[in-house]
Amino acid sequence: MINKTWNWQQKKWPEFAYNIKDLRELEYQFLQNTGTVSGVLKHIKKDSKDDLLVEILSNEALKTSEIEGEILNRESVQSSIKKNLGLVTEQRKIPPAEYGISEMMVDLYMNYNKPLSHEQLFEWHKMLTNGRRDLTDIGRYRTHEDPMQVVSGRLDKPKVHFEAPPSNKIPNEMEQFIWWFNNIHNNNGDAEVLPLTKAGMSHLYFVSIHPFEDGNGRIGRAIAEKSIALSIHQPTLLSLSHTIEAHKKDYYHSLEEHNTTLEITDWLIYFGKTILDAQQDTLKRIDFIIEKTKFFDRFSHQLNERQLKVIKRVFKAGHTGFKGGLSADNYTRIAKTSASTATRDLKDLVEKQILIKRGTLKSTRYTLDTKSFKQ
Repeated sequence: MINKTWNWQQKKWPEFAYNIKDLRELEYQFLQNTGTVSGVLKHIKKDSKDDLLVEILSNEALKTSEIEGEILNRESVQSSIKKNLGLVTEQRKIPPAEYGISEMMVDLYMNYNKPLSHEQLFEWHKMLTNGRRDLTDIGRYRTHEDPMQVVSGRLDKPKVHFEAPPSNKIPNEMEQFIWWFNNIHNNNGDAEVLPLTKAGMSHLYFVSIHPFEDGNGRIGRAIAEKSIALSIHQPTLLSLSHTIEAHKKDYYHSLEEHNTTLEITDWLIYFGKTILDAQQDTLKRIDFIIEKTKFFDRFSHQLNERQLKVIKRVFKAGHTGFKGGLSADNYTRIAKTSASTATRDLKDLVEKQILIKRGTLKSTRYTLDTKSFKQ
């Protein structure tokens, strides 16, 4: 096996190098998008903003966990997010994993402007590992003597994708990282570093240290979002992990491509484009909420109780739509009605240009006719 020299083993670590010219267009687009998001948010009512915040934080909690192979319950996460934000929610028992990641997402949102500290990272780690009994080091940096490796493949023939600094180096590495993070976000230095560059470097730098026994990816993505929030001087309404998870292989490939070099231009381009995609997703969510408001203003008085219940459920699915499309069987179950009544209700919704019908017989599906909402 060829011995690799990891980025943290190189003489100039952690002096990352990159080509500013290759990033300027991405940075400009980020600032444009940030202004657009701020502008359209002004047209949303308070309760709709709360719904948007819960949706984005919940989605981020679910997807940052899913990247690590942990599938959480959406309803429990949403309920926990609402509770931690002080919003009205139904009383339900929340499992430890769902409560912990939700608590962390709300803390990240509410305390975005606090300087990064060991204490904040330890608190996040405690939240993330809520209910865990398999870890030695919870709420502190790792102390084990075994190498901290990212591996795949068979147990008897593992492929080592990365090996982080040994545990005895972590206190000094993290002291240096936290000083660097706070310094760069206070714009102390010879030249100001732009937002996407800060976020991309912060994430790569942190995960290269891999300071915790578990949870480094989730905390690393939270650090990137904290970086963005500090750059724009307000909490991010961004589901970065949603965008990463959609193309997870690209994320891991790009990380692996840059764990043996300090020249990170290509990483910053990849990560910058990912943030821009996440901004576009936020804009779609905001546009969907505006359409939803217009819809209920225009159509709610035209719907019977069954139709209103089903349409609210369809809207709850968000801008990506009802999974697999709404079918007559779905309608029957949601409305708790007969098949014949469901057929009449659906036909009426199509005639009112609320739903669009696609397919025939058992493959018939219905989607929202969003164009009619804007008329």
